[in-house]
Amino acid sequence: YFVVTCGQALAGCGGWSRRATMYGGDKTPGRSAALLDPARDAARVRAMYTHPDFVRRGVGRLILSVCGNAARKEGFRRVELGATMAGEPLYRACGYQPRRRIFDDTGGAPVPILLMWKMI
Repeated sequence: YFVVTCGQALAGCGGWSRRATMYGGDKTPGRSAALLDPARDAARVRAMYTHPDFVRRGVGRLILSVCGNAARKEGFRRVELGATMAGEPLYRACGYQPRRRIFDDTGGAPVPILLMWKMI
């Protein structure tokens, strides 16, 4: 997990995982702690967030780059993520390709999520 600060302000954060769960907290239904195999599976980019005061200033791109580099060093050749509508333009600009759109209703109201991937 990585944190980007600007002075004393939290500008953004995000990370990657070698666990099977794509997104969600510890109590998310269907969560899997299974380890992914770098030879066949994609690492997961998770929990991306940029503070509104720091959008369009390279924070998200920096975190995605650091995540991809760290996953590559662990043997992964591909990364996947679940994009919200707000994050989709950033991920597309960073080379992520759409895989499929889903609607996650585990929180009550359905939230559109675009599953995306990228070779690293």
